Amino acid sequence: MDRAPGREAVELRVHGISGVTAERILDHPIVVRVAGNRHAGFFRPRPGSGTAGGATDDVAVEAYRWGSLTAGAAVRTASMLLLLPFMLSNLAIWLRPPQHDRWGLLGALCRLLAGTLTVTFMLAAVGVTLDLVGWQCVPYPGCRAGRPYLAWLHTLPAGPRLALLAVVSLLALWVVWAIGTRSARAFEGFGPSSAQPRSGNRDESLTDAGFWQDAQTTGWLRQVHVVLGVGTVDVALIAGVSPGGVGAAGHVALFGIALGLLGAGVVLLVRPAPVSPTGARRLLRPLWAATVVVTVSCLASATLAGGAPSGSGKLPGYEGTAAGVVATQGVLLVVLTVVTYLRHRGAHRDERPVLRGLGSPIMAAAAVSVGAAFTATLVYRVADALDHGAIPDPIRPNPPIVGPLEPPVAYWWAALAGLAALLIGAAVTSATLLLSRRRRRRLAARIVERDYPDVPAADAHRLHLVQETIARSRVTEELGPVLVAFLVIASLGLATVTFDVIGIGPTQLAARLGGHGGAFAVLAAYVTDAGVWVISLLVICLLVLGFRAYRSSQTRRVVAVLWDLGTFWPRTVHPFAPPCYAARAVPELAKRVTGLTARGPVVISGHSQGSVLAAATILQLPPSVLARVSLLTYGSPLRRTYARLYPAYFGPETLRDLGGRVGWRWRNLWRDTDPIGGPIFPHDADGPLGDVDSRLRDPSSLTIDPADTVPPPIERHWPYHTQAAYQRAAHELIDRSR
Repeated sequence: MDRAPGREAVELRVHGISGVTAERILDHPIVVRVAGNRHAGFFRPRPGSGTAGGATDDVAVEAYRWGSLTAGAAVRTASMLLLLPFMLSNLAIWLRPPQHDRWGLLGALCRLLAGTLTVTFMLAAVGVTLDLVGWQCVPYPGCRAGRPYLAWLHTLPAGPRLALLAVVSLLALWVVWAIGTRSARAFEGFGPSSAQPRSGNRDESLTDAGFWQDAQTTGWLRQVHVVLGVGTVDVALIAGVSPGGVGAAGHVALFGIALGLLGAGVVLLVRPAPVSPTGARRLLRPLWAATVVVTVSCLASATLAGGAPSGSGKLPGYEGTAAGVVATQGVLLVVLTVVTYLRHRGAHRDERPVLRGLGSPIMAAAAVSVGAAFTATLVYRVADALDHGAIPDPIRPNPPIVGPLEPPVAYWWAALAGLAALLIGAAVTSATLLLSRRRRRRLAARIVERDYPDVPAADAHRLHLVQETIARSRVTEELGPVLVAFLVIASLGLATVTFDVIGIGPTQLAARLGGHGGAFAVLAAYVTDAGVWVISLLVICLLVLGFRAYRSSQTRRVVAVLWDLGTFWPRTVHPFAPPCYAARAVPELAKRVTGLTARGPVVISGHSQGSVLAAATILQLPPSVLARVSLLTYGSPLRRTYARLYPAYFGPETLRDLGGRVGWRWRNLWRDTDPIGGPIFPHDADGPLGDVDSRLRDPSSLTIDPADTVPPPIERHWPYHTQAAYQRAAHELIDRSR
């Protein structure tokens, strides 16, 4: 039956995480792209090849495939693993409590923590290039023996050698910047519009026209973070080329100016990004000019310093700087925790999120911990390689022939904290799962008793399997204590760096506490080594995963799941985080839906993460378009995850507003066996809220149908759109829209 022109009803399906194919979304073997491009596009069955699965002749089914934004290019997916700490830091501000951040304090704290991650990364680069290679290894014959790629550096005087290696550190900063911006055209939106771009306060709602336009904020932060990174290298270089530290008058002046650049970057991080591009340029142009002049002056000063002796031990000031940055992260994390908790206490009881409102500091602690793991692994593995496998410590000093390679003691403390976090986290996780097992099983038993009241004895094993599946699907609700314990452990781990600030390492502290025997100190040395190796193995596993993502499309899709969840929000804290795919997907969906409603009603059908994109799209549509739009969600984490973790943006008020915008033409399908999706509103909700959710029994039956050979499968999270309940809900919404 042909559809009359201008009267076409469309069911627009938006897939969830892991980037499924358009053929699978449409349940049709032959599809063609009708809009979009290879990064993200809209697909329909090829004309003349039949209808999509579950469709009827009077409804056109269309699929929006956005998975290539996160699982497309192999190099992009693999390289994004290096940006994991930056991505986690960017998520921190979005988990804030729903109260208005009147003074922008939470945003300022999150931006400052993100700035310390950039400084930490640059200190790792400085530690490898200037400290380990240029200062400690090259001057000693035992270290450069058999290494012609290092021997030629010994022919250079110390000053030019450090200047050359400082350029390598600056190149490392450029590489990270390039990775973060490489895919911007594919990920981000359609460029500036007439809508007001948003600032960095993050108090706006998802309904604001400029919510997804983060290009201006990201550009501002990118330039500020580059100033921080370059200033870190400048300070380290001047400290290294001055005999015994900063000594000569000219070097003292350059050192002070470089510190001033870092201070200016910190001040700019405290304030939100200027709304006006003119205001941003007015602030950044003189800062950039000063950065270039100071950097060139520092490189020239180091080159002219000639053959100043390298000295012994570590690069002057490097140990204290590394410890100071980690200690600063600890202080900021504690302040962020206190501020967030106080705001959580002032929230209405119905709006209080999970984790006692501590989502922001927990995510910030995760970012700092992963950054410390990356940094410690890089520095210690390079030191291990240069030192011929014998990293020194107070208990086991290096043989004199090798050379005194000494990585910062702060990283020893980081290794111990990482090992403690793994062990205690594993113990808390195991205890939480064991203590909650009985409660989850009781809940599952009530569900299966209600759904399958009369079960033959032959199907008892099948009943037990369904009950265990439902119990396991409730695990996500039990992870709150684990995450809070992680925050406490991470904070205590950062606090231990205070010992390094006063010059005490793990083995030195153990020696003082253990008395004269020294056995306790030796044990501490071995435990610290174990911590370094455990952290290194975890980071190496990430690198292997990145290599496999480069080689295997299947692994690439697995890695993309992390990016689907972590890069949904705009980049407003750390500019080197992977780009926000929703900055393209949401405006693109809104534009397509607006065009389709001119020809007939549209049902936006979102599965899993696709339901979040669908909800964000509806919140951006004007009332004239919403009159012909309905919403169908299934396997949706909107309430189970997003409303609890992001209450300021997907809280109960936003979900009620979402239903009102579409005239409550909204149906949500969910299963008890689904570990991700769930109901949108409480089960005892009245009025239109109570009509939104529809629970599907899973499996449909425990017994084998006489016409079949196997029992109905347990569907869990996928699929929904192939079932009759989905098709009835879609047709009902289309009829209501008409």
